Amino acid sequence: QVQLVESGGGLVEAGGSLRLSCAASGRTFSSYVMGWFRQAPGKERDFVAAISRSGGRTDYADSVKGRFTISRDNAQNTVYLQMNSLKPEDSAVYYCAGRGTWSSKAAEYEYWGQGTQVTVSS
Repeated sequence: QVQLVESGGGLVEAGGSLRLSCAASGRTFSSYVMGWFRQAPGKERDFVAAISRSGGRTDYADSVKGRFTISRDNAQNTVYLQMNSLKPEDSAVYYCAGRGTWSSKAAEYEYWGQGTQVTVSS
């Protein structure tokens, strides 16, 4: 089985930045497409960003394009989400997830972390 552990969440002011990290167990990290999702109270779990196995392909939700950047370091078994120009509407629990093939749908991802809270104040 695969274990994913997120870190880096916290409380920031609007316009600020956070960098989330997701550390994965196992020696097959490079075989997984990795994604970030977020869920606010009363809302569904929404796609934020995804990155291919080698890092050559990325995709972002329209709401975060130009502000968020997903990256990965396969040697460190870690995927990152750099979040800049944060807005109050970005407040949510952020989840790291993995699967074997490309997807932007939460239901299709196989492995999930426990999430990390991001709160952006006005």
